[in-house]
Amino acid sequence: MSDTPIETVDVVIIGGGLTGLVAGRDLSRAGLRTTIIEGRDRLGGRAYYRDSPLGMKLEFGGGFVHWLQPHLWAEMNAYGLKLKPVGWIDYAYWLDKGVSRRMDIMDFIRQISPGEAAIAEGAMAAFPNPHQPFPLTEAAKAADKVSVAQKIGQLGLGEDEAAMIRAHWTLSFNGPPQEGAWSQVLRLVALAAGSWEMRGQAESRYLIDGGTTRLVDAIAADSRADVMLSTIATGIRHGEDGVEVTTQDGPMVKARKAIVTVPLAVLGAIAFDPPLSPGKAGASMRGQVSRGVKVWMRVRGKIEPFIAFAPEDYPLTMMGWEYDIDGDTILLGFGPSSAQLDVTSLQAVQAAARQWMPDIELVGVDAHDWVQDPLAGETWAMLRTGQLSQDMEELIRPEGPIMIAGSDYALGWSGHFDGAIESGRSAARAIIDELKPREAG
Repeated sequence: MSDTPIETVDVVIIGGGLTGLVAGRDLSRAGLRTTIIEGRDRLGGRAYYRDSPLGMKLEFGGGFVHWLQPHLWAEMNAYGLKLKPVGWIDYAYWLDKGVSRRMDIMDFIRQISPGEAAIAEGAMAAFPNPHQPFPLTEAAKAADKVSVAQKIGQLGLGEDEAAMIRAHWTLSFNGPPQEGAWSQVLRLVALAAGSWEMRGQAESRYLIDGGTTRLVDAIAADSRADVMLSTIATGIRHGEDGVEVTTQDGPMVKARKAIVTVPLAVLGAIAFDPPLSPGKAGASMRGQVSRGVKVWMRVRGKIEPFIAFAPEDYPLTMMGWEYDIDGDTILLGFGPSSAQLDVTSLQAVQAAARQWMPDIELVGVDAHDWVQDPLAGETWAMLRTGQLSQDMEELIRPEGPIMIAGSDYALGWSGHFDGAIESGRSAARAIIDELKPREAG
């Protein structure tokens, strides 16, 4: 045993994103001494709203919110946070065999609507209660074996329409549709009461007024948990008497219980002793689909509001207008592969943007590459084929005194803020139910 001083608490939480914050709040306010260990110098995880050299504050992680997301909506109401709608767009670009084609936005929507409705068909039958998906229905199990690309190929769509639907779901998965599970499409649509239109609105229409920092700060201020920033957890020794967490710089924390909230892509970076179950370890090694990019661009001059899509083999598969600023325009782009686009290079991002608009001139770019971030390793969680059936129940099964929680492991809106909050509250509730009665007895 090391001579390093050891702090002893009831619960230690690894990760200070939304999952860790809400779990820490609930546990500490229930009277359990709780410590949050966070590797970054800030709280919030993949909720990351900051000043940008492009001239304004921007969301570099997730941003979209909606009242269809019940756990998030409850938190927003509790802290008096408001929605801010994004602006409406006038027209769309579609990259068709290397040629940029412009159309009215309503014409674009009419063109993709039949395919969107077709790929979403059967959502409620597969997931009649999407917040409690287990045990999986036979329809869900069957859908979990089929990739998004395979399903689109089965819909009988025209070539152009099928390519548009693949591009849209490449954006949603932030990764290749050949790997994404059709079950994830049905799951998200079921969470929007079976409406593919409302599913799209939930992920594109509203932001938190004042940025996600307002939610992060409100939860943190309402918590009594201790926080250790800039402290990377490297190992967890666990047994019947609890856990001992070691960190990169030496401090240790002993606790009766632990909640590990790191993303699936970096779960394997923590040394568990004894090791995690083969199912959990294997799931972490496989990872999930999202490994793309989100990049902000400042463009010289004012551009009319638009959205643009390209097939999945382009470095940017979506780009759109977001804000006017001092005679210039702020655009937002997404691509399916961090390895394919250097988001720090103005020249590389400009070349990708010019696939739609050959004359566009970028004066600045700004991004956070989450895939290369050693504390993330991914963008937002989207499941690959077979993952819901094979991995998820095992991942959320407690490992002795350790619970794994987070947006990646949520039962409902996985990959979203709502899922992060749901998972954190559920883990905290389970620990409170176990520890508090024991103390009262």
